[in-house]
Amino acid sequence: MSEIKNKKIVLTGGGSAGHVTPNIALIPALKKAGFEIYYIGSYNGIEKKLIEDYNIPYFGIATGKLRRYFDPKNFTDPFRVLKGFTEAISLLKRIQPDVVFSKGGFVSVPVVRAAGFLKIPYIVHESDMTPGLANKLSMSGAKKICCNFPETMRLLPADKAVLTGTPIREELGKGSKQAGKEFCGFTDDKPVLMVIGGSLGAQSVNETVRYALPRLLHDFNVVHICGNDKMDNLRLSVPGYKQFEYVKNELKDIFAMADIVVSRAGANSICELLALKKPNILIPLSTKSSRGDQMLNAKSFEQQGFSLVIDNDELDEDILVETIQDLYERRELFIENMSKSNLHSATNTIIQIINEEIQ
Repeated sequence: MSEIKNKKIVLTGGGSAGHVTPNIALIPALKKAGFEIYYIGSYNGIEKKLIEDYNIPYFGIATGKLRRYFDPKNFTDPFRVLKGFTEAISLLKRIQPDVVFSKGGFVSVPVVRAAGFLKIPYIVHESDMTPGLANKLSMSGAKKICCNFPETMRLLPADKAVLTGTPIREELGKGSKQAGKEFCGFTDDKPVLMVIGGSLGAQSVNETVRYALPRLLHDFNVVHICGNDKMDNLRLSVPGYKQFEYVKNELKDIFAMADIVVSRAGANSICELLALKKPNILIPLSTKSSRGDQMLNAKSFEQQGFSLVIDNDELDEDILVETIQDLYERRELFIENMSKSNLHSATNTIIQIINEEIQ
């Protein structure tokens, strides 16, 4: 990777962690490549909290959500977007970046529009198989559009689309299996099942895992990241079962320890599983709870041989236990399939694209 000194980049994206963590994953490589890094997000969104730990300048702008459905805020949010656009122009004039990299979310729209207005090149990254509304509004002026799925390439302008995968935080691959076992208090040699329930819409996964615990604990130790306020106080002392609402620093060790994983099918989560080569079962959010992107993500990973998939509406204890047993027995096949993927060097590929646009 060629180094470019004294170059400036603005990262943008927010509204959910999924629109921020890939940007965070790029930060070490960007610093190594000699970039001055700035972040533009909303005034008080999740992105502001997540970026605080990385010692880079953060600037907030006004933002409004662009909805496909009726809401009284539809009458006021366009004015917030317009205000954000003028604020972004002012910020970009002050920072004078060489390039803008957008991970999406509605806060990114005024930023990339401002970049286009000022003739600053910008690059967009789309994690899901089908582009979200914010990215659709940003693509016309983008120099390149990075994506995760081969199927997405057909939905993007051919001269802009690049299959890169999603940048993964480097530290996730540096965990210790032993440290994970100590953190969870597992003392035997049973294989480890990791469950990432998440917070929004994951109650069905959490409940089904707990119903199935007596059967699962016969063969596995189970570590369950169940989401905020989703702990089960009745099962805090069950041997071989460890619950966490959220894990930050020790997540790398839990991944290192896990033999197989049960997860939702958010794009960033499944790309982490792919990068770490963790055999997995995906239980995507249904169209009742989302725009259906998780179902498409899961289907793609299933077709590529990376995952088994359970339909959320069909999820029950028997199906979950049988699928877990099937996955564990065939885990080496899934590891082999994931090892053949060419999406493991997303960070390097994206840094190269950024450098090329500057040059």
